[in-house]
Amino acid sequence: MKKGRILLAEDDTNLGFVIKDNLETANFEVELYPDGEMALTAFQHKEFDMCILDVMMPKKDGFSVAQAIQQLKPETPFVFLTAKSMKEDQLKGLKMGAEDYITKPFSIEILLQKVENILKRTQKGSSGLATHQEIFEVGKYTFDFKNQMLKLGKQQQELTQREADLLRLFIINKNNVVERDKILNLLWGNDSYFTGRSLDVFISRLRKYLKDDSNLEISNIHSVGFKLVVKE
Repeated sequence: MKKGRILLAEDDTNLGFVIKDNLETANFEVELYPDGEMALTAFQHKEFDMCILDVMMPKKDGFSVAQAIQQLKPETPFVFLTAKSMKEDQLKGLKMGAEDYITKPFSIEILLQKVENILKRTQKGSSGLATHQEIFEVGKYTFDFKNQMLKLGKQQQELTQREADLLRLFIINKNNVVERDKILNLLWGNDSYFTGRSLDVFISRLRKYLKDDSNLEISNIHSVGFKLVVKE
């Protein structure tokens, strides 16, 4: 049985393959991506038990990817890899909630032990893999994120992947404002005019799907973003 599923984002091809090979030899399942943008896209559509993020990467740096991870699935542990030993960078990473900050060059054996320790502490259940919440109760609805299904009694509404991603983001942050540009960068990868118009269409769809519960409302916070209001 695999010990856990790890997202590895490292733009140094040789180092990335060395880390991946050693983790797989230690019976972890690993997906390797060469830049932050590809890594974040994978994280949005797949399940991972832990992330190992290089700080200096093209397209999106490790800090940006970690911030997105915290918004989407705050329970996911992550560590940073970096060629820098600057105290300011280390403090920034740790303040963001990183489990560790590993400076290159480092011992593969030490990295493996750190990964083992982190996953032993964060894994739950008897399956041996970290349990990520996939079923949400929101008002009168049950939302099955994995199967992209919103249920109310016998009624079922199938969602697209992006609708499901957006609804999950709102539920995780319920009764709190989620900034418009943060949504666009998390789910679309940019905050251009055209993706902004696309977001408005998706907001309208979610409002329609949730209309049968008067205690739920997706509020537009002018010039800031949106908030899923859940009345108790």
